[in-house]
Amino acid sequence: MTDTLSPLRTGGAQGYLRIATEEAFAIPEMVEIYRDMLAGPDVDPGVRSLLGFYFTHESERARWVRDRLLDLGDQRIADMDERGIDIQVLGLTSPGVQMLAPDRATALAELANDRLAQACADHPDRFVGLAACALQEPGKAAREVERAVGRLGMKGVIVNSHTLGEYLSDPKFWPVLEAVEALDVPLYLHPQTPPASMIGPMIEAGLDGAVFGFGVETGFHALRMITAGVFDRFPRLKLVLGHMGEALPFWLYRLDFMHGAQVRSGRYDVLKPLQRGPVSAYLRENVWVTCSGMAWEPAIRFSQDVLGMDRVLYAMDYPYQCPADEVRALDAMGLADADKKRFFQTNAENLFKIAGEAAV
Repeated sequence: MTDTLSPLRTGGAQGYLRIATEEAFAIPEMVEIYRDMLAGPDVDPGVRSLLGFYFTHESERARWVRDRLLDLGDQRIADMDERGIDIQVLGLTSPGVQMLAPDRATALAELANDRLAQACADHPDRFVGLAACALQEPGKAAREVERAVGRLGMKGVIVNSHTLGEYLSDPKFWPVLEAVEALDVPLYLHPQTPPASMIGPMIEAGLDGAVFGFGVETGFHALRMITAGVFDRFPRLKLVLGHMGEALPFWLYRLDFMHGAQVRSGRYDVLKPLQRGPVSAYLRENVWVTCSGMAWEPAIRFSQDVLGMDRVLYAMDYPYQCPADEVRALDAMGLADADKKRFFQTNAENLFKIAGEAAV
């Protein structure tokens, strides 16, 4: 994990701060809950796939990640300094509270938000928080969003994709989306393991995790929200997708063409015309993407071209994927200085309303 090349620096000497916008943390109570689940007789295959290694194995890699998930202080900041990261936007690691029974999920979300708020207060120049919420109880979740943003100072909301196999396209969850829109903060739709109804063939092929399954499931979730009319109902809702938009930017042409064709054909009763144009209109107007785990200039440049320079943000994916060489590679991208500053700094400041709190 030690970097031996030229040191990276914080402080903006390169002309911009580096704000990493999809960085994970956990609390001990969450780790213990999922460890108990993994030790049970009827373990959901997705839980085992997602958490079995990092939460239970004692390999050097598993311990390294687990220790850093649980650290909201000196070790995390030292790692940020080593990688030249000025600010982390922190969200509760997947699956967060999304796979728990309602009462336990609600209590854990509140506890995690309190802990994160304290860490942000302790390190206001380094940490920005995203609020967890337990969609299992939508009314309580909406109130927790209001508390976490209004009282604790969270700058957005994180949902670790499906909640017990259910999606934000379901109107029963819309009180939470109404609260998020009213507060004018972004909703980060973060991956988790595909539900049992989807994961089987992926496990058989070894493609269930970050290699493919996470992106398929989360991209599907976001697309489902668009085609269900979520953004017609909530036109000011801001959605953030990691991993270069979970591949959706690269499908814009086909999504527009085939969605329009299927709506016109009437083949699926659930597919209705959208009010503001094709699928791509919603991706360009309601969605921001980050490069978490995708430190790849061609994909970043393509997404900037098709979505807009102001819609693509830097992220690292700490502590799961965080080599310093990826930072160097993105520092070296062939972008104009102003565009590179948008990517690393000002897009995040504007979206999460942290502009003015840090400046070069």
